[in-house]
Amino acid sequence: MKLTPNFIKRKVGLFDIIIFAAIIALLYILVSPSINHTSTGQSVEISTSLSKLPIYALKSVGRMTVAYILSLIFTFIYGYKAAHNENAEKILIPILDILQSIPVLSFLPAVVLGLVSVFPHGNIGIEIASIILIFTGQAWNMTFSFYHSIKIIPRDLKEATEVFQLNKWQQFKTLELPFSAIGLVWNSMMSWAGGWFFLMACEMFTLKGRNFRLEGLGSYLQTAANQGDEKALLWGVLTLILVIVLLNELVWKPVIVWADKFKVELTGNDEKPHSYILTMIRRSVVIEVLSEKVFAKIYVFINKTIDNLIIKFSSDKYLRFGVLGKIISLIVRIVMIILLCYSLFKGLKLIVTVSPNELAKLLPAVGASLLRVLVAQVLALLWTVPVGVAIGMNKKLANIFQPIIQIIASVPATALFPVVLGFFMSAIGGLNIASVFLMLMGTQWYILFNVIAGAMAIPDDLISASKTFGLKGFKKWKTLILPAIFPNLITGMITATGGCWNASIVSEYVNFGSKTYSTIGLGALISDATNKGDFPMLILSTVVMCIVVVTFNKLVWKPLYNLAEVKYKIEL
Repeated sequence: MKLTPNFIKRKVGLFDIIIFAAIIALLYILVSPSINHTSTGQSVEISTSLSKLPIYALKSVGRMTVAYILSLIFTFIYGYKAAHNENAEKILIPILDILQSIPVLSFLPAVVLGLVSVFPHGNIGIEIASIILIFTGQAWNMTFSFYHSIKIIPRDLKEATEVFQLNKWQQFKTLELPFSAIGLVWNSMMSWAGGWFFLMACEMFTLKGRNFRLEGLGSYLQTAANQGDEKALLWGVLTLILVIVLLNELVWKPVIVWADKFKVELTGNDEKPHSYILTMIRRSVVIEVLSEKVFAKIYVFINKTIDNLIIKFSSDKYLRFGVLGKIISLIVRIVMIILLCYSLFKGLKLIVTVSPNELAKLLPAVGASLLRVLVAQVLALLWTVPVGVAIGMNKKLANIFQPIIQIIASVPATALFPVVLGFFMSAIGGLNIASVFLMLMGTQWYILFNVIAGAMAIPDDLISASKTFGLKGFKKWKTLILPAIFPNLITGMITATGGCWNASIVSEYVNFGSKTYSTIGLGALISDATNKGDFPMLILSTVVMCIVVVTFNKLVWKPLYNLAEVKYKIEL
C-alpha cells in the first residue's frame, strides 16, 4: 500500500480555497441571526422529581424519533445524489465533511434564536431547534454509510440491473437499498447513540447569558449534574438505560435480524440471528392481516405512483422543459453565490475584530485538541477492530453483546462525566486526561458499529473458503477479514473523526455544580465563545476546526477510501 507519493502530490488548490471560504460564509449565516437578537422565549423549570422521569423520557424519545426520520430522508436524498453524480459528488462530499466537522454548539445560535424569532410565544421554536440539533448529531454518519455502500456495489449486480432495464427507482429499491441495509442499520443505531450523547446539550443550554430549557431526559440529567444531586443523576441514568434496552429489544434487534437477509452470498448459513419480537410479529394474525390488507396495498400504490412519475418525467413531453429547468438552476446558483459572497465578506469582517490575545490561543488549542483526537482514535482502534470482528462474525456473540454495546454507546458520557471528572481531577493530568476519555466515549462507537456491519456483511462463501484452505490467525486477517471490512472501517474512521472533534466541545469545557472546568483546546474555545456570545471567536475557532478536519480527511481518509473502493470491493 504505497500512498506516500499521493500525499506529496496533493496541494491546496483553488477548490480547497473555495471550500474554506464557504465554511466562513456558512458559519456567518449560522450565527448572524444571533448577533443583535434578544430572545423572548419562555423559561421552563426542570424538576428532578422521580415522578417526572417517564414523561421526560417519552418527550426525549419523541424528539429523537422525529430527528431520525429527518436524518433518514436526508441520507437517501443526499447520499444517492452524491453517489450517482460525479460532478455533484465533488461538491456534496466536501460539504458533508464540513457539516460533520461543525460542532453542535456552532449550529446552536442561528437555529435556536432564529426559530425563537419565528415562534416568539411558548417553546415551539426551541422544540424545533432541539430536533434540528439532534439531527446534526445523527445524519452525517448514516449519509456516509449509504453513499459508500452504493459506491462499492459489485459490478456484476450493477450490470444485472442494466440487463433487466430497471429504472432508477427500481434499482434503488431492489439493489441499492438492500445492499446498503446492514451498514445503514448499524449506523442508524450509532446515530441514536450519538443523539443520546448530545441530548443534554440539545435540551438545556446557555446562549448570550440566557438559559434555554426543554422538558426531557437530557435536561433532567444536566440539571441533576449541575445541582450535584447524585440520587437524581443515578435514577436518570437508570431510566435512560431502561429506555435503551426497550428500544433495542423492540426495534433494533428485530431490524438487525431482518437486515441479515440482505447479505450478498451464494450459499446460505444455518446460523442466523434471532429475535423473539420479530418472530412474534411474523406469527401474529393481526399483523399478517394488516400487512396483506393495508400495508401491502399502500406499498403497491406508492411503488406504482413513483414508477409512473419516473416514466412520465422521462418522456419527451417533459424533456422539453429542460431549458427552463436549466435557467431556473442558473438563477438559483447565482443567488446562492451572491449570498455566499456577502456572508463571506460579513464573516471576515467579524473575524478581523478578534484581538491578538485571542488569536494567540488558537495554535496551542489546535495542537492540544488534535493530539487528544489522535490518541482517542488510536485507543479506539486497538479494541474496536478485534471486538467488532468477533461480534460481526459470530451470531451467538452478536446476540449477547449487541444489546450491551448499544446500551453503553447510548449512555451519554456527559452524564457520567461528573464521576469521571472527580476521579481524574485528583489524578495526574486532570482534565487533559479526562477529556481524552470523554472523546474516546464519543468516537469509538462509530468505528465499532461500522466494523461489526462490515464483518456481518462478509459472505459466508468466503468464510467457508477460508476454512477449506486452512486460513487461521494473522493470515486469515490479512487475506480475508481486513480487506473485507476495510471500506466499513474507513467509513467508521471518517465519521469518528467528526464525532471526536464534536465531543471536544463537551470534554474540554465542563460545567459541574457551580464550577466550570476547562483546558486548552478548540472545543473549549468554542464552548466558551458560545456561552459568552462572542461570535467573532466562535466563527474563527469553528473555521479552524473545520479546516483541520477537512484537511485531515482529504489527505488521509479520502485516499484510503479510494483504495477501498478500487482494491477491496467484493465482486461476485
